[in-house]
Amino acid sequence: MSLERKRAEELVRQASLARREGRIDDAHRDLTEAVSLYRSEGPTGEFVQALRALSDVERDLGHHDEALKLYEEGVAVSRAEGDPLLLAHTIRHLGQLHNDAARVEDAEQCYGEALELYRGHESAPPLDLANAVRPLAILKEEAGEAKAARRLWEEARDLYEVCGVQAGVDECSERLIRLNISRP
Repeated sequence: MSLERKRAEELVRQASLARREGRIDDAHRDLTEAVSLYRSEGPTGEFVQALRALSDVERDLGHHDEALKLYEEGVAVSRAEGDPLLLAHTIRHLGQLHNDAARVEDAEQCYGEALELYRGHESAPPLDLANAVRPLAILKEEAGEAKAARRLWEEARDLYEVCGVQAGVDECSERLIRLNISRP
C-alpha cells in the first residue's frame, strides 16, 4: 500500500471522528486532502467512500451543489471500479440528493438504477435493498401512484422484517394502511 493511500485512510478516520465531535471544518479539511490523495491513486472503493463522506460534510455546511458534484464523481468512480453493490449504494444516495433538491425525475432514475443493481446481485444485503425500495415508494406515493407505491411498501416491509428492523416495518405498515384507506 502506498504512503498516499495510508495517509488518505488516516485522514478519513480523523475526519469521521471530527464530524462526530461536531468539528465540521476539521472534517472538511481532512476529507478534502484525503480525496485529493485518493484521486491521484485512481478509482477504488475507498476513494468512493471518501467522496461520499466529503459530500456529507458539504451538505452539513449547506453546500448542496458541491455535495451533488462529489456524489456524481462517486458514481463515475464506482462505475470504473466495477463493484455493482458500491455503485448501487452510491447511486441511491445521489438519488437522495436529487430528491432533497426536488429533482424528482433524477431521483427516480437513480433509485430505479440502484434497485436494478441490487436485484441483479445475488449477495445484495436485504437491508440495502429495503433502503433503496423505501425512497422509491415515497416518490410513487407522493406522485399519486398508489398501486405502485403499495407494491413497493409491501416489498420494503418484507425486507425490513427479514432484517429485523422494526422501525422500517412500522413505517411501511403505516404507509400501507394510509394507502389502503385512500385506495383509489
